[in-house]
Amino acid sequence: MKHSDGNSSTQPLLTARADEPHQIHPHPAETTAVFSAGTPDIAPITGAGDFYREFMVESKKLWYLAGPAIFSFVSKYSLGAFTQIFAGHVGTIDLAAVSVENSLIAGFSYGIMLGMGSALETLCGQAVGAGKLDMLGVYMQRSWVLLLSTACVLCPLYIFAGQVLKLIGQDTEISEAAGTFAIWMIPQLFAYALNFPVAKFLQAQSKVMVIAAIAGMAMVLHPVLSWLLMVKLEWGLVGAAVVLNGSWWFVVVAQLVYVFGGWCWPAWNGFSWEAFRSLWGFFRLSLASAVMLCLETWYFMALILFAGYLKNAQVSVDAFSICMNILGWTIMVSFGMNAATSVRISNELGARHPRTALFSLVVAVITSVLIGVLLAIVLMISRNEYPSLFSNDTEVQDLVKDLTPFLCFCIVINNVQPVLSGVAIGAGWQALVAYVNIACYYLFGIPVGLVLGYKLDWGVKGIWLGMISGTILQTCVLLVLIYKTNWNEEASLAEDRIRTWGGHKKATVNDTENTQET
Repeated sequence: MKHSDGNSSTQPLLTARADEPHQIHPHPAETTAVFSAGTPDIAPITGAGDFYREFMVESKKLWYLAGPAIFSFVSKYSLGAFTQIFAGHVGTIDLAAVSVENSLIAGFSYGIMLGMGSALETLCGQAVGAGKLDMLGVYMQRSWVLLLSTACVLCPLYIFAGQVLKLIGQDTEISEAAGTFAIWMIPQLFAYALNFPVAKFLQAQSKVMVIAAIAGMAMVLHPVLSWLLMVKLEWGLVGAAVVLNGSWWFVVVAQLVYVFGGWCWPAWNGFSWEAFRSLWGFFRLSLASAVMLCLETWYFMALILFAGYLKNAQVSVDAFSICMNILGWTIMVSFGMNAATSVRISNELGARHPRTALFSLVVAVITSVLIGVLLAIVLMISRNEYPSLFSNDTEVQDLVKDLTPFLCFCIVINNVQPVLSGVAIGAGWQALVAYVNIACYYLFGIPVGLVLGYKLDWGVKGIWLGMISGTILQTCVLLVLIYKTNWNEEASLAEDRIRTWGGHKKATVNDTENTQET
């Protein structure tokens, strides 16, 4: 999978030096869950007894991270989902407008911001594993610089969203409503830019309960305020924009108060000019992360786009939006497992524990499959009830019921795929996986979906079936790549990343050349 140049594999992992002022001193509850420096790698597993014992140990570490991470991802995703639910009860056009803006405009930006912010999972996770906690604050500030700049670049997309949607052939009435809503949602874009770096910063230190508590408060307040402004006061889309922007900025401000309040020392030591050093190398890794995750996010956004070209576009878009809403909630569950997996793997590679890193992946995949099957069963049982929660239109409800079996199958597959992406983030394989995504999703999945949906006239079912095939292919390719990986070499490469982008003056040109990230 990855190969060093021969030198990095013989160099020892960075160890504590007497002249380094800040070394990690984790909270006792966090020590057993995440921190790995100075502890031995697990012994080779030789039988069922060994597997069961290590499985239970790793499961506790994984769920310590995954539980709060799943809750926080679901809570944040629920902000947009609740807005769509209330919009569906305001009117069909309102639901379509919010759905298109959430799925295409905000979804496009969300993918870029989340992807670029995910570079911190690689660097912060491996720095924590190596006992270099003082690097985390500089990493976060560099990410803020890059993401805020990116948000400024993306602003024209929001301003001219209506024209862009018309240009790509979307329904005129939907495009105009979604375009107006997109302009009102520009504050959310800058909330994304600040949120993802600070969330990854806290996540790498296992401060996941803080993230979960803040996201939970936002999720509780959001539907109450949405009902008040959108339904009771009849503000419609204006009320949706006010509440959605306010909820995201509540999350950002609360997280920043926690970081700046002194609860993250020594990871946060104040603002530093070091944030502007090594920006190019940091940008390259962030861009690779963004491309990898955006290709995955945009793949499902394309379903909404293609549905807009079908006959009876409003019904198709609304039905697909409801299915994507449900799928999005379940994907947030797997994203929580993705986050936990990337932290576990980056920590263990940073601590030079290749066997533990690989076993973390095995536990995460098994757990994610079981979760996916359980969620699919629940959805199939409730297939005749849940569509009415999202829309009063009986035609939309009937189409959602017909699409539920596809949705259930997609849930199972997509519960595994983000975990494998978490491996890529934790190990720093973002650039390679981006190429895999292009081939499997865009050169295979989408063409098959278009042929089935339009050429063979299978409609929304054909489009979705073709795109599911792309996801299955991508999952199989990632499994093969992981199987062929030399995890000892990956542990050596983690050392190079820490030295090259740690912000220390000792990094040399050779260090940069030896780190083959992109």
